[in-house]
Amino acid sequence: MAQPTTSRRQDSRNIDKAPAAKGDMTEKVVFINRCAKVVKGGRRFSFSALIVAGDHDGSVGIGFGKANEVSEAIRKASESARKSMEKVSLHENTIPHETIGEYGGGRVLLRPASPGTGVIAGGGVRAVVEAAGIRDVLAKSLGSSNHANVVKATLEALRSLRRRDEILKVRGIRGGDGKSEQP
Repeated sequence: MAQPTTSRRQDSRNIDKAPAAKGDMTEKVVFINRCAKVVKGGRRFSFSALIVAGDHDGSVGIGFGKANEVSEAIRKASESARKSMEKVSLHENTIPHETIGEYGGGRVLLRPASPGTGVIAGGGVRAVVEAAGIRDVLAKSLGSSNHANVVKATLEALRSLRRRDEILKVRGIRGGDGKSEQP
């Protein structure tokens, strides 16, 4: 009688799921659009790429590139994303408070989540949040489903985040006891 083999099939779903080390720059292609221009000899195609870049440590940027070839559009978009990197406020592995970001017709709601929840978000929102290094968050796209506007609305929501100590400092209150700094 032959021995049954105990080898398991490779699971292709979790290849990209390994968390990147903090400080590693990662890029994620959110959307590639093909545009056709009708000319005398037929159709001429051009491509645009939307890319999110981040270091998984609170910095994230978005880039948009156009070219006649996909690879060139992606290269331009990734350069643009690296140039537009911005720091965002994080609280441990989540965000400090609930926020709504709006850009054009896109509206995105972001809520902090308890540890172990993971990133519950779709498409462009997930790409931005993971690139920023947020591990636990709840998100919902409320407006337009246009990829560019959803990504920019998510970045707008992350820009509006403020940590508790930043808010208390602006108000002139010492942390914790609720007393003002001025006597």
